[in-house]
Amino acid sequence: MATKFIAAGAAIAAVFCTAAITFSQTEGKSHIMFTPSTVSWAAAPPSMPPGAQAAVLEGDPSKAGPFTMRIKAPDGYRIAPHYHPGDEHVTVLQGALLMGMGEKVDMAAAREMTTGSFGMMPAGVRHFASMKGETILQLHGIGPWGITYVNAADDPRNNKSQ
Repeated sequence: MATKFIAAGAAIAAVFCTAAITFSQTEGKSHIMFTPSTVSWAAAPPSMPPGAQAAVLEGDPSKAGPFTMRIKAPDGYRIAPHYHPGDEHVTVLQGALLMGMGEKVDMAAAREMTTGSFGMMPAGVRHFASMKGETILQLHGIGPWGITYVNAADDPRNNKSQ
């Protein structure tokens, strides 16, 4: 019985510590609100294939700490097998994301995530993606965010002709 109380006490302490950390990270920051018409789109990072746009809503994905960003990509846009240094949380806001797991593209094994879907890829998990219709994804996580391609030849940063 004492073990249950100790475990419960540890869980409660963890919640309070998390709340204190969250408060200290947001202390002194201003309120952030976006409507779809106020999102400022720019070219996606060079680590992504050409054709996508990105918008950072909160934080700085290149630095340590929480971030939220959006990716807008055209129909048929593909991202080769890759992985991220941290957990990546994805919500489909528009269109559909075809997501597959593994180091090789197998679209027959991909799962269609339609508008409103949510997914979380743990750090280091290999996956690939394709967009169906113009697709807008919202990504959030703890930075720094990055993308490492399974095959270096798939990395747009290595293709000097683009």
